Amino acid sequence: MKKLIVAVIATAGVMFTGVASASADLAQKNCGSCHALDTKKMGPAFKDIAKKYKGNATAEADLIAKLKSGKGHPAVKASDADLTSIMKWVLSQ
Repeated sequence: MKKLIVAVIATAGVMFTGVASASADLAQKNCGSCHALDTKKMGPAFKDIAKKYKGNATAEADLIAKLKSGKGHPAVKASDADLTSIMKWVLSQ
């Protein structure tokens, strides 16, 4: 039984790492020219964005709407699924 639990936990860890890596790649591809993980470029660092919106229950939806509309930020031409993945990753920093 212990081996089964360890195997399930290890599999979940590998899957999560893959999702996080894919989200980081999406963020780099779509946002990397203006944002970086921990340094300010043209826009704020992803870690600063996460810090600013920490505890805000509507942050993900608000930021996605802002990115899609082009109000206060250049419009991003990524799919809704990609934007959701990117925002989850950014806000988890």
